Amino acid sequence: MTAVLSAFRRGAWRTSLDRAPLPGPGGRELALVPEIVADADRRWWDSTLPGLPSLTGRRQLLLEALELFDHGAVSVGGLGEQSAEGFRAALWESSGLPGPLVDRWCAMLRDGLLKRGDPPGPDGRLALVALPGNTFTCLESVCDQAERSAGVWLRPSRREPFSAARFVAALLAAGWPPARIGLYPSEQRALSGLLRLTDRHVVYGGAGLAATLRASPALNLHGPGRGCALVPPGMPTDEAVAWLLPLVAADSGRFCSNVRTVVCEEPDAAEQLAAALAAALDALPPDGAWPLAAFREPGTAEHAARTVRDRLRPGDRVLTRRPPVLTSAANDVYVLPHLTLLAGHFTHSAPSHPLIGHEVPFPSAAVLSASPEAARAITAASLFVYRPVKRGPE
Repeated sequence: MTAVLSAFRRGAWRTSLDRAPLPGPGGRELALVPEIVADADRRWWDSTLPGLPSLTGRRQLLLEALELFDHGAVSVGGLGEQSAEGFRAALWESSGLPGPLVDRWCAMLRDGLLKRGDPPGPDGRLALVALPGNTFTCLESVCDQAERSAGVWLRPSRREPFSAARFVAALLAAGWPPARIGLYPSEQRALSGLLRLTDRHVVYGGAGLAATLRASPALNLHGPGRGCALVPPGMPTDEAVAWLLPLVAADSGRFCSNVRTVVCEEPDAAEQLAAALAAALDALPPDGAWPLAAFREPGTAEHAARTVRDRLRPGDRVLTRRPPVLTSAANDVYVLPHLTLLAGHFTHSAPSHPLIGHEVPFPSAAVLSASPEAARAITAASLFVYRPVKRGPE
């Protein structure tokens, strides 16, 4: 019998006749919530909210939920009792996320909540958090909205809904009121309906999704980060490589803060740095200190790698030497790190190249030389700008 990962609506796990297959060999499906059902649920929420008791101690409940999310056994709708090991196995099977990466991201969630300042007092709004499929660290926005909102609906990515479902289960196990949380998997076209039905929205997505959404005061859009690193003149190549390597390769290149563009002022320095950084990336094993995520859906690895090569212009060179896609002895498919050297010296005040800021779900960066004017234009379009003095984003 096919296992169906449930939605969580009106305070209970519920299945649906509308379903979508999940990646991986397990043959699981995901219950989808049609817009007409979500519309009825909003009316239910409006009638239920006045009778809900106040919720205190939210920060402690969230910390307990994150502890269960990382280490505990919780009951996930459609899957049953799920241990921490079972969660990691599900993520590896369906999304190719290796255990050490899951451990790191769980720690990041917990540390982020511990470092967060006191939230504003909760209001009466119903919040929506539309999550991405590349990393579950964006659950930090669910924690944020859970502290400041009357209720939160999560819209998980269909590519990776397991972490969102487990977090809902962990919240329930920690004592979070069931009426105040929801899990609403849906078709892509249903996102606009969920935005209409909720009062405050946090949406994660790439440039394509960002272009379809209308800006509003209620919308907090986390679009492409276009991470950029500025290498100052005279910085020794070995120091630059040691600084840049984790910025490009950490977290399997899945974060919007990963460096995608490396800017040098001198053409000769750019070429020397690119060659050395490419060699360092080529030396990284898929299961090393910065493990790679595997690609589970057929053809997606090849497509992701091809988006880099399709954007090359005359004179550009891919300096990493390994094949772009690797299939392991266990039949796991990886896209290996890419490093491209862009031809020429960019001097225009609005430099244009399809690989500048290009984001892919694996470590990939373009090295280029640019005038100070061109460098300023590149950094102006980036949400994450790194300089070696600060060792972090602006």
